[in-house]
Amino acid sequence: MATFTLAEKAILLNPADDVMIAKANIQAGTIIEDDGRRIEVRQDIRAGHKVARRPARVGEPIRRYGQIIGFATAEINVGDHVHVQNLAVGELQQKYEIGVDVKPVDYYPPESMRSFDGFKRADGRVGTRNYVAVISTVNCSASVSQFVRERFKDVRRDYPNIDGVIAITHKSGCGQVLFSEDHWALQRVLAGYAKHPNVAAYVIIGLGCEVNQATVMVEKQHMAVTGTPDRPTVITIQESGGVRKTVEAAVKAIAQLLPRANEARRTRQPLSELILATNCGGSDGNSGITANPALGWAVDELVRYGGTGVLAETTEIYGAEQLLIRRAINEGVAKKLLDRFEWWLQHLAARGGVMDNNPAPGNKAGGLTTVYEKSLGGVTKGGTTPMMDVFCYGEPITTKGFVFMDTPGHDPVSITGLVAGGANIICFTTGRGSVFGCKPVPSIKLATNSLMYRHMEEDMDIDCGVILTGTPLEQVGRQIFEEVVAVASGKETKSELSGVGEEEFAPWMIGPVL
Repeated sequence: MATFTLAEKAILLNPADDVMIAKANIQAGTIIEDDGRRIEVRQDIRAGHKVARRPARVGEPIRRYGQIIGFATAEINVGDHVHVQNLAVGELQQKYEIGVDVKPVDYYPPESMRSFDGFKRADGRVGTRNYVAVISTVNCSASVSQFVRERFKDVRRDYPNIDGVIAITHKSGCGQVLFSEDHWALQRVLAGYAKHPNVAAYVIIGLGCEVNQATVMVEKQHMAVTGTPDRPTVITIQESGGVRKTVEAAVKAIAQLLPRANEARRTRQPLSELILATNCGGSDGNSGITANPALGWAVDELVRYGGTGVLAETTEIYGAEQLLIRRAINEGVAKKLLDRFEWWLQHLAARGGVMDNNPAPGNKAGGLTTVYEKSLGGVTKGGTTPMMDVFCYGEPITTKGFVFMDTPGHDPVSITGLVAGGANIICFTTGRGSVFGCKPVPSIKLATNSLMYRHMEEDMDIDCGVILTGTPLEQVGRQIFEEVVAVASGKETKSELSGVGEEEFAPWMIGPVL
């Protein structure tokens, strides 16, 4: 059987690692030269999967990224395929060292600062898109909200500066404990979308008898029309007299908002006004090698320009949270993260769940074995700069630099919270082929491997898989960063071109449904 160098067939991320990662499919019997040793691959290995560099007895830790990704559940020989048949999670003895990796950010000087073309709103925030929204307080008014939206499918014909009229609908809004954590989270998210810098104007539609009363939400969430004392238009089906009358009233209200929304124009704005949300979905064994760290490079670059990068998905930092604690700017920020982490442990335990109910079947097919491994690759999306703050789900993001938001790992729920917090652009990494879009915010899709990119090129914006064949990570990071600037300035993403992004609004339903 042919002999290859390690660089030809696999990737070694850290000299301390017990595994190497296959760049492409490797046949059993292939010889790989690794640090002066000849390793014979003992089974067929798919791209993104792991090959043992060292033997391990049952119970011994296995490392990737220089960190523990799990413990051997069966004897592992050199050259073995390391995956679910011989590797699982176990008890980690985490040591939290607050701030030891904090280094000052090398900000660009004022004369080197860059800009993008955005929509500056009355409150000073800047949008990357210009939408008008129909916001449903409860699932009972979802269909009516969609009927209203359908009446404005061709809005750009008469109002070319408006990106569209969208319906923000969901499956909640009633059957909640009044003013519970669940109820407050829904209000926070709906208000966050209503007041989002990508939304020029909106109307609210309710049924009338729901727990999430529209008028109460307007008051509690301070939803006066931005820059004015005016309250937003609220229409309820019961008061209006049924579906048809509500639709007509809402259509009339939207029609009155359109001319003002169309007056918005893009102007030059500093990159410091960008809030970049990061997420991953359909991850594979290459995610932590290509797209995720390349996105992390772009996040670092944005931070150097004074902007904000946001990492999320709390359940997918399990086993890697110690790396974020090392970057916490102070003890208070570290405590915020660990408090949210503890909340999750209690939340899951009360419902018979565990943090390691992950990765998903598709992740495992792509080479990810444990949540530790997934998390260690996932946190690289956040780059290397200090962690400046931690926010609750859907909470307004008010701190510049690299920050964290507490969200579930489920992509639509996570990004819904990030957008509600004010994120005005999204980068979404995927190895299996997620096609996630998120109106009113553009979603840039980053493919972790070139095979999937070519197969789904109509849906992927950037091929990060070229890193596996020698393209420098920094070069791909730069490509992502420049795409962020271009998309923020109006370039349409693949998901926008395909019309994806309106059905993905998914507020986190935290509490019981009564």
